[in-house]
Amino acid sequence: MTLQEKVGSLGLYLHVPFCATTCDFCTFYQEAPQRQQIDQYLDALETEMRTVGTDEPIETVFFGGGTPGLLMGRDFEKIFTALHKHFRFDPSEISVELAPSTVRGDKLKVLRDLGVTRVSMGVQSFDPQTLVALGRQQSPKLVYEAYDSLRSAGFDNINIDLMFAYPGQTPAVWEADMREALRLDPEHISTYCLTFEEDTALWVKLNEGKLRRDIGVETELYRQTWDFLPDNGYAQYEVSNFSKPGFECQHNISTWQMGQWIGLGPSAASQYAGWRWSNPADLKEWQEAIQKRATADGAFTEHAVDVTELSPELLATDAVIFGLRMNDGIDLDAIKKRWPEAVGVIEEIGEILCRFDNEGLLKRSANVYRCTDEGRLRVDAIGGELISCSA
Repeated sequence: MTLQEKVGSLGLYLHVPFCATTCDFCTFYQEAPQRQQIDQYLDALETEMRTVGTDEPIETVFFGGGTPGLLMGRDFEKIFTALHKHFRFDPSEISVELAPSTVRGDKLKVLRDLGVTRVSMGVQSFDPQTLVALGRQQSPKLVYEAYDSLRSAGFDNINIDLMFAYPGQTPAVWEADMREALRLDPEHISTYCLTFEEDTALWVKLNEGKLRRDIGVETELYRQTWDFLPDNGYAQYEVSNFSKPGFECQHNISTWQMGQWIGLGPSAASQYAGWRWSNPADLKEWQEAIQKRATADGAFTEHAVDVTELSPELLATDAVIFGLRMNDGIDLDAIKKRWPEAVGVIEEIGEILCRFDNEGLLKRSANVYRCTDEGRLRVDAIGGELISCSA
């Protein structure tokens, strides 16, 4: 799917906030699962769909969390019934995140029957010691059994999430993880460098001196990943994402290219109809906000948080920032054509990109800019400098 085709596409993101346990690195909003809370969540989710329903066709759907797999098969059936009721719902890609412990044959059949096309499984590591260090409540044996169940259920588009740069991890241990992922032969592999976010267990350990970051090792592991996976049949298309041909995550690509999406559920973010906003990151507050919006028949941004009106300058800048994370890079001429009102800002961005090109962080071909490996290592800093262009 080309950039021009994606511009008019619309995605849905559904946040399922329930987790049985909290991993030491996790910063996503979550709640311990209780049946009454889940039922209330499902009711509020349909109410939210009614308040933001649109006649525009839905192209992609992504169920994230939390742990969406904690929902029962009948819960997913209820959600999909509501989706068909309130949207023009015939997406080409439907992704669901599943933890290995939540993979069950009967649930997988329901998901297949509902039209789910892609499963993303949070493996993180095949090394037992690393799993314990990350606070993951799973064993490698459970991962293998879950993966076999996915294949037996007929899923032919599976992503595996892996995490690297846990303090003390060596290149040999990381290569062993990647090799084990290759042995399973998924269609997609996502690799995430461990980050120490505030209010996580790992952040506390870091501040207490129980853990120590080694930036040099992190850099080595990044480079190791970018060499190893492409050499073994998985093309890198974004800093953290690798796939076999034709299995790139279309939902994520659309968001990175500043497409439109509607976020449903607590803490979910949206970018739609000229606005960007987030839902309250609290189950009760979100339910109350949705009920107020429905009762008042208000705008979909009413009772939301972090509401921002989208200007051409902001969208063009963000398209560059996120586009530089992708191996295809960004075409400034295409961005000018898409947001002609932002030509002044785009020219300012071009001057900054030229400087990064001269510094060896970007490589330029015509008016297309792509990150070098050194640029990928510093892509967040590059984005931080570009943000000022739309201020």
